[in-house]
Amino acid sequence: MADDTTSVFVARGLTKVYSMGEVDVQALRGVDFALRPREFVVLLGPSGSGKSTLLNILGGLDVPTAGHVAYRDHDLTAAGDAALTAYRRDHVGFVFQFYNLIPSLTARENVALVTEISRNPMTPEAALDLVGLSARLDHFPAQLSGGEQQRVAIARAIAKRPDVLLCDEPTGALDITTGVVVLEALAHVNQELGTATVVITHNAAIAAMADRVVRLADGRIVSETTNATRLSPRDLSW
Repeated sequence: MADDTTSVFVARGLTKVYSMGEVDVQALRGVDFALRPREFVVLLGPSGSGKSTLLNILGGLDVPTAGHVAYRDHDLTAAGDAALTAYRRDHVGFVFQFYNLIPSLTARENVALVTEISRNPMTPEAALDLVGLSARLDHFPAQLSGGEQQRVAIARAIAKRPDVLLCDEPTGALDITTGVVVLEALAHVNQELGTATVVITHNAAIAAMADRVVRLADGRIVSETTNATRLSPRDLSW
């Protein structure tokens, strides 16, 4: 566990219960988690282990049933809707399994959706260059491969210069070769911008590119390991 004073996130005792009619489903059971600046963390676990719930609470998309979560000196647990909206807008970038691009907008225009409402954004061109898409600025999503569309989504997420990048199965819809290119983009952003990055995956091979690997099962963290060295995505054993 990282020192609270140096952590980007500190979560203590997170519990999340969803009511499904007459049935309560416990997604998190007393989870403690911290994220250090510039760190690249992989969250591993099977479906239903609580990975996405944890990520959504850290990102201000959901709130815990019990427990406490803070982003630097901001108490997210006590934040209202307006404060959480401002937090998501200013501090967090999201990348999901499906790209959620606007089909009628070019790559440049999709990224500009974020830069136009951000405080200190990079240009869309700079963000797309960072993920290796300088030659595809004016292409529409239908003219891009799946991996290219996901890299546009990454560029859109990082264009506002977020402190944290939260990625939920970012390679889940991609083949291995394309997934490697997307993972390279995430690693490059983490190293070049210093963006603390959390990646959810069920693919254990991806763990070797992380600084730290956190495994969840049944709503609990069951293990944490630190890698002495980080492998590049092309050196992973698939």
